[in-house]
Amino acid sequence: MYEPIRTKSVHTMAAAPEIPHRSREEELDIRLAGQLTALLTVTDELRALATRTGTPEALELDGAGLADAAERIAALVARLSGGHYPLRAEPSDGGAASRTAALQQRAHTLAGNALAVATSRNDTEAMALAAERMEAHAGPVRDLASA
Repeated sequence: MYEPIRTKSVHTMAAAPEIPHRSREEELDIRLAGQLTALLTVTDELRALATRTGTPEALELDGAGLADAAERIAALVARLSGGHYPLRAEPSDGGAASRTAALQQRAHTLAGNALAVATSRNDTEAMALAAERMEAHAGPVRDLASA
């Protein structure tokens, strides 16, 4: 009553051995590098806000600490991506205190994501840096939560 299928299934073709696959470690490296690159971008934005003189948000931010953190994040991304330093965009102009708070919140979230991936990789250097950045951006996040 039924005629047998004469063509190969699309599912057997997907499991072909000639298709390259990445290991779990490689996938985690890529994911961690992506999280850290996003954190680097936000850190550069905050550093640009900190270097503007005469603004109230510049007084709240530690420009030297942010510059040091950005360099350490970039070096870690380079280690994860085979020695290639990440491209860094020019920070945007403008910004108010509300934008600074939003950037601090975003940096805290990205550092938490990076900490989760670094923990699953068991990368102590990345875990320490992500935890440090979470702590550095936790103050403004606590202030937003209590408001």
